Amino acid sequence: MADPRFFQRQGPFRLAELAAIGELELSDPAAADMVIVDVAALETAAPGELSFLDNKAYLGALAASRASVCIIAQRYAGQAPDGMVLLYSDQPYRGFALAAQAFYPRPRPTAMISPAAMVDPAATIGQGSQVDAGAVIAAGAEIGARCAIGANATIAPGVVLGDDCIVGPGVSLSHCQIGDRVTFHPGGQIGQDGFGFAIDPSGHVKVPQIGRVLIGDDCDIGANTTIDRGSMRDTVVGSGCWIDNLVQIGHNVELGRGCVIAAMTGISGSTKVGNFVAMGGQVGLAGHLTIGDGAQIAAQSGVMADVPPGSTIGGTPAMPIKEFFRQVATLRRLAQQRGRRDGEAR
Repeated sequence: MADPRFFQRQGPFRLAELAAIGELELSDPAAADMVIVDVAALETAAPGELSFLDNKAYLGALAASRASVCIIAQRYAGQAPDGMVLLYSDQPYRGFALAAQAFYPRPRPTAMISPAAMVDPAATIGQGSQVDAGAVIAAGAEIGARCAIGANATIAPGVVLGDDCIVGPGVSLSHCQIGDRVTFHPGGQIGQDGFGFAIDPSGHVKVPQIGRVLIGDDCDIGANTTIDRGSMRDTVVGSGCWIDNLVQIGHNVELGRGCVIAAMTGISGSTKVGNFVAMGGQVGLAGHLTIGDGAQIAAQSGVMADVPPGSTIGGTPAMPIKEFFRQVATLRRLAQQRGRRDGEAR
């Protein structure tokens, strides 16, 4: 059960309601009026709670689970314990996410501006927005409706923020335009100077960074992630991108729609990333590259060349993933052979 000090649970819900919300097929229509009080993991769920199975590695946990209901792919139905009601889905995790949102919806802001906030009279604050203590909103900033601005966040002059955005504590927004329903987790730094300079033996020469950061709708920007503004053009994050904590996006980078970028990834300046690209943790991309639509880049890859659409790559330097695993296997065999020879020599 979620700690009620931090999370306010809604419900309970009838199972038929949750099936509709999650776009799920109920295995037993007679269970439509069953009352579900919460969601939980398979291992911790209690009677009256809803869980899910999305990975066959957890079939053992399914067999031992006390959950009353499980969202599951139909092919695993025979492995559920007796008495457990099933909700069928080809995407169980998605269905669970929708159902969990019913119990724990996104908090709504309280329409108030803290007396300890500093809001310039020339700033615009949309109807129903909340501004917490210590936040600073400068002249010319435009905040949309129903936004939540966290404690000690800083919104610089001219920044435009769409409706229903969340700006976490300690976030800094400058030189940027933000779409609707964008979340910035604590400590994010958006729109700061890009890393642009001309190298000179007598002292490097700063290149003015006169671009912006443009972020589309429905993006989620992780804690302590940094997105530099462009130099001579804009840095762009497409709608629906989900960016993890501690990611660095350099100046002039362009991300397409729906990209997923895991923690500690760094994207160097002027790289263009297509739509629905996925990057694992600690990926590093050199500058001025083109990453095709739908590419997948394994964790800790070092990408130094363009990546074709739909490719799956890994390693440093990054290469097609099958080639990378062949090289790893070859090195392992060579090391084992060397170890045997050394043992025989001794």
